[in-house]
Amino acid sequence: MSQLNGYRLMWLLVMFDLPTGTRFERKAANGFRHDLLDMGFEMAQFSVYAKFCGGEPRRRAILTKVKEALPEEGKVDILTFTDKQYESIVRFENNTPTEISSRPRQFLLL
Repeated sequence: MSQLNGYRLMWLLVMFDLPTGTRFERKAANGFRHDLLDMGFEMAQFSVYAKFCGGEPRRRAILTKVKEALPEEGKVDILTFTDKQYESIVRFENNTPTEISSRPRQFLLL
């Protein structure tokens, strides 16, 4: 059994800019946000959602679900990065460095 490590554990970051000029567009944008939340994503910023997805097979499965939920219009970027890279995120709130509080704790089941 291989040990879990921060270089093999993956995150997905979904960033989007969706049109909201019409009622239909607002409904589609809100629907996409709700779909991401239903998939277990957490809002990092208004149009930026992150999800820990473990290894590569799970990342591919989640990515497929996100692709199926994409609205017809707008721009969506999906970034994959490792847990080790996530550890190096620097966050500022009101010009003050803050800790990232939503990072899940990892554990190994034997």
